[in-house]
Amino acid sequence: MDALVTFLSDISWHNILATILRILVVLIAAWIAMRLLRRGLQRLEQRLALHTRKEGEPLTESAKRIDTLIRLLRQGIYLVLWIIVVLLILRQAGIDITPLLAGAGIIGLAVGFGAQSLVKDLISGFFFLLENQVRVGDVAMINGTGGLVEAINFRTIILRDLSGTVHIFPNGHVTTLANMTQGWSAYVFDLGVAYKEDTDKVVDIINQVGAEMKADPAYGRFMLDELPELFGVDKFGDSAVVIKGRIKTTPIKQWELGREFLRRIKKAFDDQGVEIPFPHRTLYMGDASKPFDIRASQK
Repeated sequence: MDALVTFLSDISWHNILATILRILVVLIAAWIAMRLLRRGLQRLEQRLALHTRKEGEPLTESAKRIDTLIRLLRQGIYLVLWIIVVLLILRQAGIDITPLLAGAGIIGLAVGFGAQSLVKDLISGFFFLLENQVRVGDVAMINGTGGLVEAINFRTIILRDLSGTVHIFPNGHVTTLANMTQGWSAYVFDLGVAYKEDTDKVVDIINQVGAEMKADPAYGRFMLDELPELFGVDKFGDSAVVIKGRIKTTPIKQWELGREFLRRIKKAFDDQGVEIPFPHRTLYMGDASKPFDIRASQK
């Protein structure tokens, strides 16, 4: 009994209470930080949702993208926060955390060297999602390969081309990305007509076909302008005068409208007698050439 009394009397209750109070202060500060971070992430989620609504992004895709971003940020921030809290508590408890920090630094350095490609892919994928560079359902050209975006992960982007081949690109190795269906799309056309044709007449026919498509409920709802945007005579080819223009459409509808536009242009040119030339050559012998003696014989 005397030994127990002596042991209890030797304990520095003042230091223990001070340590407990400091640990409580750390925990309360961590709780407040978590509340503030949660509120900040909620505001960020609302801002991202408002921004995507202004851009006209589909609600399902935007909700999935925003949820993925917020979840990743929450996990990363909470992990860092609790690591700091644990280290502070150990320090307040009188435990030397220097060896822990040194060991964590060595382990982190080893993992960094071994998984630097993976980290690069994850960081690139995070910014792909954050900046909304490409979405599921877009048609994109990645590193020279085009196709429909089927999935966007934190490590890879998956494309499926027209032949059905699936292409998988690590996010960190994407050097060029061209999105052909973000915001709006366009079908660019080059129409060649014979040199003898009146280009003003041809332009009128093109505008007429465009107006008819705009009035058609099946196609007009996908056209953003009332008439095709004509750039004029683009070049003089070997056997044709080329008129260039484009039709602005809603995303991913440019090819469907383009095929229908060309079908109607062919019929309109045939009805109006406008010649769509094929490659041919005219052989000119010169005035000094002697006439050819051509005779037809019957056997």
